[in-house]
Amino acid sequence: MKKRKTASAIGYAHGDLAPKLFASGRGREAERIVAAAEEAGIAVVEDAALASLLDSAKPGDYIPPWCWEAAARVLAFVMKTKTPS
Repeated sequence: MKKRKTASAIGYAHGDLAPKLFASGRGREAERIVAAAEEAGIAVVEDAALASLLDSAKPGDYIPPWCWEAAARVLAFVMKTKTPS
């Protein structure tokens, strides 16, 4: 059986207690999340383990503490690769 694609959009703003989940979806919704990020010039990082962990979170919520380390790695990578505007 083929696994359906899963995508999550996370972010962190200075002053937040933790990163937040902005969007999450499977299948076509996941494809829309990835397409919107690419169109906006936002880095897309594949991390199946983190996406699986975020499956239980709801958009708008802080991500669960057990996801912080993985999310920090992804966000650090994105910040390193971000090109100045």
